[in-house]
Amino acid sequence: MRAAIFQMTSGIDPAANAAAIADMAARARGEGADMLFTPEMAGYLDRDRQRAAATLRSEADDPVLAAVREAAAKQGLWVHLGSLPLKDERTDGRWANRSFMIDDSGEIRARYDKIHLFDVDLATGESWRESSVYGPGERVVAVDTPWARMGMSVCYDMRFPDLYRALTNAGATVLLTPAAFTVPTGKAHWHILLRARAIEAGCFVIAAAQTGHHADGRDTYGHSLIADPWGDIVLEMGEQPGLALAEIDLSRIGEVRGRVPALANRRSLPMDVTVS
Repeated sequence: MRAAIFQMTSGIDPAANAAAIADMAARARGEGADMLFTPEMAGYLDRDRQRAAATLRSEADDPVLAAVREAAAKQGLWVHLGSLPLKDERTDGRWANRSFMIDDSGEIRARYDKIHLFDVDLATGESWRESSVYGPGERVVAVDTPWARMGMSVCYDMRFPDLYRALTNAGATVLLTPAAFTVPTGKAHWHILLRARAIEAGCFVIAAAQTGHHADGRDTYGHSLIADPWGDIVLEMGEQPGLALAEIDLSRIGEVRGRVPALANRRSLPMDVTVS
C-alpha cells in the first residue's frame, strides 16, 4: 500500500482547510498514493468556543466533509479524514470529534467518535478541557479496506492500550492515530507512545498530525509518522506542513508476529485484583 500523509496547520476557515485537503488529494493521487491520511481537526481548529459554535455544522451539512468526499471520488482515492468537530444530536449539547473513512467513490465506510478526551493542566500553564465541549464516543471501530483492516482512534486515545487491544482482537493490522498534539506532550511522548502501540499490537501505526502555529493561537507538535510492527519508523515528517508518501509492506506484519507472537500469547485477565 502506498500511503500519503498530509501534515497540516489547520486554521479557522473551513473552506480554506477543505481546499487544501482537496489539493493534496490530487497531488497524492498523482504520486501514486492509494490512501491519503489527514490529522485530527483537519477541517477546523479553533479553541474559541463562541466563534466555533457559530461555524460548526452537523455531519449532514458540513462543507469540509462534503468537499473531501467529492475529492476522494474525483481522484479515485481512499481518504482517512482524521477528524472533524461536528455539532451532534447529544442531549447534553456537546459536540462530536469524529473521524471518517471515505472510499474511492466518496462513500463513508466508517465513522469513529473519539472516546478518550483530553482534560489536563500542563506545566507551561496551558489548560485543556476537551470534555467540556465534546462528548465521548461509545464504539470501538475497525474498517475493512482493500489493503487491511484498519482500527480507528484519535490523538489522546493512543495513551489507552485497551482500545488497541480491542481493535487487534477484532483483526485490525493497521492502527490510525490522527492527532493535534501539544508541543510539550509531543516532545515527551509522541514517538514513544506510537512505537509502543505498534510493537505491542504487531501492527503498522499511521499518525497524521497537525503542526506549527495556528490561527487560534495554539502550537502543535507535528512529526507525522508511520511505524512498522517492529517499532521502526518508516516515515517521519518533522515540523513542516506538507505531503509525504511511503510504501507500507503489509507482509511485515506476519514476519514480526512470527518472531514475537505476542498476540497469540495474549491472555484474558480476571477483572478482580488480589492486593496483598
